[in-house]
Amino acid sequence: MNYIEAIDYIHGVDRFGMILGLDSIRELLRRLDNPQDNLNIIHIAGTNGKGSTASFISSVLVESGYKTGLYTSPFLENFNERIRINGEEIKDEDLAQCVTDVREKVEEMIADGHNHPTEFEIVTATAFYFYNREKVDALVLEVGLGGRFDATNVIDNSLVSVIASISKDHIGILGDTVEKIAFEKAGIIKEDGQVILYGQDGQEKNVEKVIEDISKERNAKLIVTDNVNIDIKKSNLNNQVFSFTDYLGNRFEDIKIRMIGEHQIRNAVLAINTISYLRENNIFTNITEESLKKGLLNSRWAGRLELISEKPIFIIDGAHNVEAAQLLANEIDRLFSDEWDKTLILGVLADKEVDAIVKILIPKFDRIIITLPDNPRAMKVDELAYRVGMYSEDIVCIEDVDSAVEYALDTVKELDKESKTNIKSKSKKKKGSKATLKDSKNTLSKKKAIFAAGSLYLVGHIRSFIKNK
Repeated sequence: MNYIEAIDYIHGVDRFGMILGLDSIRELLRRLDNPQDNLNIIHIAGTNGKGSTASFISSVLVESGYKTGLYTSPFLENFNERIRINGEEIKDEDLAQCVTDVREKVEEMIADGHNHPTEFEIVTATAFYFYNREKVDALVLEVGLGGRFDATNVIDNSLVSVIASISKDHIGILGDTVEKIAFEKAGIIKEDGQVILYGQDGQEKNVEKVIEDISKERNAKLIVTDNVNIDIKKSNLNNQVFSFTDYLGNRFEDIKIRMIGEHQIRNAVLAINTISYLRENNIFTNITEESLKKGLLNSRWAGRLELISEKPIFIIDGAHNVEAAQLLANEIDRLFSDEWDKTLILGVLADKEVDAIVKILIPKFDRIIITLPDNPRAMKVDELAYRVGMYSEDIVCIEDVDSAVEYALDTVKELDKESKTNIKSKSKKKKGSKATLKDSKNTLSKKKAIFAAGSLYLVGHIRSFIKNK
């Protein structure tokens, strides 16, 4: 197969649907000589933040001189993003060759009467096969969905099980309470293993009890990150600086990250505690404070509160579940006061908690542009408009995503033009007029920002569109 044929084969498997359990991928990997057994794996689960945490850990290991694989999902712009070594995406020819080898074993399975592996199982097997072939020193492995029955959980051992923030998402598959969802995420915990858990807040505090109980059952040691010891010194659209004391009592001063949002500081803290564990237990001894700081600084995670343009300010954020929507709303409150005019491009998948997401986000914006993500599960624009209409009167529906982005950019240009015209007109009034000075000041201070949120499929498309403009 060539690259195009490999991608077509992977996506064509979708028609076989989802099969609960790990039997198929176990059989497929057995026929590939169990490449996963040769890998040093850091396994990461969670509802939100697992990708960012994976990126932080991977980047630190790379800066420390280790050949590091990073497996994530889904992709934003191109498939190869999902399988990386030292930050570099898998080459087209390598992907094609690995998928060819995997397909051969899949066909043998089918001929022998086994179920057809799912798309995610085939991609995961391909990744394990590639990383083993390339002899990586470490693999940072992000769970796809849940944990207990996720294809990545076919591994028998891991260096550490990392569990990020847990909240409600995929409730039709994982359960309708955070406790049930936590139980699924805790499925990655191994017998006699090590668990590092993101310190939960509010009603999600029950999550810690679930993880603690399962850790005890499996004789696994548990570390819960202490978010009290975080001292945030700077947090804006460009970078964040904080100091932190890890679980061992080591103090890290003036750590700088480029990811936006105070929640990313907490994800970085989870990563630091994981790195501290790996270093303290002589698993990766080359890690220094310098390589840790450099790795955290150089880490990126596309599509999550990502600034993709400065003129105008244009931020994309998946915000595809209630917790992610609330995190975005919190950052808007913190970084974008009433002095900002804010436009939202919104597109969501119908199987999400749309009403709750809309209720959180819409009141934060001056106008809403509703569009249609490129996914068969996307909610129709008229249905979404009906829900958005409960919280906003300034709504425009544009199904084509590119046209929706152009409309948002044109709207901001027009608003800027009107502001300049008003300022010029007001400057001709009597200089001593208090009303004139006040009006001019208000107009001048109305900065413009565009946001896109609601679906990773949407923000990935917009990211590519803006980058290629």
